[in-house]
Amino acid sequence: MSSRDTRRPATSRNWLGRLWALSTGRFGIVVVIVVVATAIVSLFWTPFDPQRVDIAARWGLPGWPHVLGTDGTGRDILSLIMAGARTTVLVAVGAGLVATVIGVALAALGALTARWMRESVAVFVDILIAFPVLIIAMMISAVWGGSLWVVIWSVGIGFGVNIARVTRPELRRVLHSDFVLAGRASGLTPWQNLVRHLMPNVAPVFIVQLSWGMAVAVLAEAGLSYLGFGAPVTEPSWGVLLAELQQFITVHPLSVVWPGLAITFTVLGLNLLGDGLREATDPTLSRARGAGRVARTHIPEVVA
Repeated sequence: MSSRDTRRPATSRNWLGRLWALSTGRFGIVVVIVVVATAIVSLFWTPFDPQRVDIAARWGLPGWPHVLGTDGTGRDILSLIMAGARTTVLVAVGAGLVATVIGVALAALGALTARWMRESVAVFVDILIAFPVLIIAMMISAVWGGSLWVVIWSVGIGFGVNIARVTRPELRRVLHSDFVLAGRASGLTPWQNLVRHLMPNVAPVFIVQLSWGMAVAVLAEAGLSYLGFGAPVTEPSWGVLLAELQQFITVHPLSVVWPGLAITFTVLGLNLLGDGLREATDPTLSRARGAGRVARTHIPEVVA
């Protein structure tokens, strides 16, 4: 087998199969599917109108017809959580797109340009990465006001810098590969090489970072909405719902559990999906994991 064949990236079917074979990957995939499906279904149907006030049904316990109970104004908590999934998916996807554009642009400038430009981009990225994503989001939200678009842009900018810092060294490594040098010798421009050769070979690292960035976006939106910097109170959001219910936690503790669980499982699912993607797209980790399993399996036989 030639060196070109050994360097060829695995097909999507291969790494998707490895991802599903991992418990972390399965859990992440299931959580993402459930959240996205809930957001889509909530566009057409929810058990009740999420904003319908029913004073007679306020603080209802879980049961029928309010499966998860009601809040202090009689709104159905299940309907609010389903509607809040739309906000979560919008923020995660929007922040992911912004982070993709910024991360790829900075990584390309830091890997394919002249030396003075590469060093300037590296210093710029190091300066921005010193600020946590939530701090950047809070500063931008404080200036421009609280809205979902401010959250999307602030989180996208903050995590796009992280993606650039991780992707840039990978681009520099692949840049000196034989197939990239061959493409350059055949007349490809640096940007054509980026699209045809560089990005496909760093895609696994990029996808892993993007999944973690979407988890940060979900947590940032919930935290900013909880603090009043995110979604307005008229917009269904898990963070807003948690902020409204937490002041009654000593009287009605069960009502706070549901939005908290929704946030926890979504962030956990995206983080575990990132871990699964990292292992599924890295053959060395997969081989090490398999070797570890074989060693653990054979040790009792040797001792016996």
